[in-house]
Amino acid sequence: MFESITEKLDAVLKKIKGRGLLKEEDIEAAMKEIRLALLEADVNFKVVKDLVERIKAKAVGKEVLESLTPGQQVVKIVNDELCDVLGRTASRISLAPNPPTVIMMIGLQGSGKTTTAAKLARYFKKEGRRPLLVACDLQRPAAIDQLVALGRQIDVGVYAARDTKNPVTVARAALAKAKTDAHDIVIIDTAGRLHIDESLMTELKGVKEDVGPKETLLVADSMTGQDAVTIAKHFNDQIGIDGVILTKMDGDARGGAALSIRAVTQKPIKFIGVGEKIEMLEPFHPDRIASRILGMGDVLSLIEQAQQSFDQKEAETLQKRILEDSFTFDDLREQLKKVRSMGSLESLLGMIPGLNKMKNVTVDEREFVKVEAIINSMTRRERSNHNVLNGSRRKRIAAGSGTTVADVNRVIKQYVELRKMLKMFKGKKNKLPRFFSF
Repeated sequence: MFESITEKLDAVLKKIKGRGLLKEEDIEAAMKEIRLALLEADVNFKVVKDLVERIKAKAVGKEVLESLTPGQQVVKIVNDELCDVLGRTASRISLAPNPPTVIMMIGLQGSGKTTTAAKLARYFKKEGRRPLLVACDLQRPAAIDQLVALGRQIDVGVYAARDTKNPVTVARAALAKAKTDAHDIVIIDTAGRLHIDESLMTELKGVKEDVGPKETLLVADSMTGQDAVTIAKHFNDQIGIDGVILTKMDGDARGGAALSIRAVTQKPIKFIGVGEKIEMLEPFHPDRIASRILGMGDVLSLIEQAQQSFDQKEAETLQKRILEDSFTFDDLREQLKKVRSMGSLESLLGMIPGLNKMKNVTVDEREFVKVEAIINSMTRRERSNHNVLNGSRRKRIAAGSGTTVADVNRVIKQYVELRKMLKMFKGKKNKLPRFFSF
């Protein structure tokens, strides 16, 4: 996420931070490079112009140029202005005083609207609420089936009617059912088109006028850059939106949409999709995103994701097994699954300050798949006692997992070394590695 713009801004700011004294011409040169970096990141031209002017006005102030650390102060100014552009504070979804809260999802076809509706339902369910998904996309073939399948995956009810082509009728009936069944969140997945047209807008206006959603959220593909900003402006002008959910942020190296949408529409980004998996939806925190863009990491989001993935009771059981020196291949497999459920390893490394700047750090997630396959090919006895893994057993495991004996040997060696490391903490409960004590 933001890899391209982060590298360019880091290079510019590194020059400034390396100087003990700054002159106005130094600031001017830096501003030109920042302007170019933002434009290459597909940030809206007017947004770039206003942002750079505000940074420059503050950076050439006497208190900055004559301070002991002018470079660091300029970095702080850039960070503060990026926060302002992104929205300064996190914007949560407004809940209706009298349930259910109706959330209407709108957007173009292909933006990830249906998947995002399910992700949002899962998010609310984890908060202890009772969401209901509503299939009002009656245009796209198999849209209803997709939502039903996603609802089943997260164990959330889906209201669908296959005997009508009127989304207003479906939305109205779903709202009545939600009240009857005590659902406190209703998420309506509406139809999209490949492009904005009059029939789409008429349909969406009809649904909105009939059910009166508390929040109308636009789902936009961040990878489309300025197109996403233009689409957001059109939807806001014609339908009226309360916020934006940006999808495919994990593949957006530029960040133009994230840095432009709020400034252009004056509507907050509420969530970002950071992967295809159903759990990969994050609340949007402007200050944390600004920190990521400037290469300073995002430790708070990393901790929150870890807390969601690692159950406290399971962690205590694991800690006990480690202290009793009974950590098995089964335990290792479960921990690897939990780490992978937190998101792509590349994005996790990007949240750790400094690691995103280390060019020699590469992550091949296929290695995790290989390790899991090797462990799955072991018998229960082999997983609980590695000492029985002789040559013939290793050959069988390699054949069963589609790997080589060398791969199996390497996994066993790493496991043995991990057990040795954990033995060092035996009897030191409070000194266990942080990884094992969430």
